[in-house]
Amino acid sequence: MKRSESRPPTVKEVAARAGVSPMTVSRTLGGGANVRPEIQERVLAAVEELGYRRNENARSLRPGQPSGLIGVAITNLANPYYGNFALGVEEIATQHGRRILLGNTGEAIGRERQLVADFVGRQVEGLVLVPSGGAYDHLSRERLGGAPLVLASRRVDGLYADVVVLDDVGGAYNGTMKLLREGHTRIAYLGNVLSVITGQRRFDGFQRALDEKGVSLAPELVRRSQQDVESARIATEELFDLAEPPTAIFCANNRNTIGALQEIGRRAMAGRRDFPSIVSFDDFELAELMPVPVTVLHHDARELGRVAGRLLFERLAGDDGPARTIELPVSLRVARS
Repeated sequence: MKRSESRPPTVKEVAARAGVSPMTVSRTLGGGANVRPEIQERVLAAVEELGYRRNENARSLRPGQPSGLIGVAITNLANPYYGNFALGVEEIATQHGRRILLGNTGEAIGRERQLVADFVGRQVEGLVLVPSGGAYDHLSRERLGGAPLVLASRRVDGLYADVVVLDDVGGAYNGTMKLLREGHTRIAYLGNVLSVITGQRRFDGFQRALDEKGVSLAPELVRRSQQDVESARIATEELFDLAEPPTAIFCANNRNTIGALQEIGRRAMAGRRDFPSIVSFDDFELAELMPVPVTVLHHDARELGRVAGRLLFERLAGDDGPARTIELPVSLRVARS
């Protein structure tokens, strides 16, 4: 079935491409009830190939009427940091008479694609996204239906959009320098996967401090694949079991910090008393109550959300200037000395 590229594809065209009925397409996109998995795969493949997007508001909106919705996509709904970030965006949206739709990508590009598509289908007026990294064709102006996009916390190389980030390099550098000035030379690094640009920037700051002090980084002290608290705890366990364990640990985010502290707590219960100093990029729950020295690289997650929201509403108000990048400061705070 041939269609004009100037109009969006229809359900019937998706059905024809997948070799199913329009009802099957609707059932698949509505959750897949009573649709066999192999049929769902064909339908979803056709949806992706044609770039089909459901218009969830078509029955409720009059032509030209704005939806009043802002899409906000974060990577980890379980992390209180992102909850505060979303509250910051919501604060600005409320000032402008809008509501937010909040979704979680789990750092998975496939989930991010589907979530963005769902937002566009609900005719959001704009989007704020903490990107998961990887391909970004689904974030083009055309695929977003013209809705403005603001990236938060992370850049996406090659994507033209407003961005608000933290001083990741400077913060990591200052936190690592504090440990070096205290006399530590075996400093471990706990961070995210390499594809996450924030993790790369924080590792760059960490490495820069070591280089300035002439301290070599032993490869066995670097762990960069932790995506959750448990994997960070396991990585810390491996560090403690080295023949020469680290005397300090730099944690590139608060999930890694909590995982490290869980392993420290487990070993403390077994009677161990000598533990490494900890630097945590991001605040975390009950930081002041930890039994080991903890230094926090502090920044305001809610303010990050507010700034992202302001950038978005400036675009919605008609600002069509060049893409902007705003970098927010990070401060050093001793949670426990």
